[in-house]
Amino acid sequence: MLKKNPKILRRQKVKLRIRKKIQGTNKIPRLAIYKSNQRIYASLIDDVSKNVITSVSSISLDKKSKNINIEKSKQTGELIADKAKEKGISKVVFDRSYYIYHGKVKALAEGARSKGLIF
Repeated sequence: MLKKNPKILRRQKVKLRIRKKIQGTNKIPRLAIYKSNQRIYASLIDDVSKNVITSVSSISLDKKSKNINIEKSKQTGELIADKAKEKGISKVVFDRSYYIYHGKVKALAEGARSKGLIF
């Protein structure tokens, strides 16, 4: 019998605990983030109709450099805020998934707030 990795199980539990408290709508979508070793991604999601309104990643910032840092995360947050304003969205619900609100995640959130997105 295969055993699941306890680290993966813990992450899934944290993600579900956060996700059951928040839900995005068409007027106030969910700002979901995903962070890999090389990139950071941000998406605005409408959970009612199960649609992705818009998304952005650090790939669009610099195609040569592969590692993410706090500056790129902040720029990604500013890009998602600009795209949200184009769609007429000013308020969002922040979904950090299972990541700790620190470092790159915090920089993305502050970048989005600096461009006028309200959490």
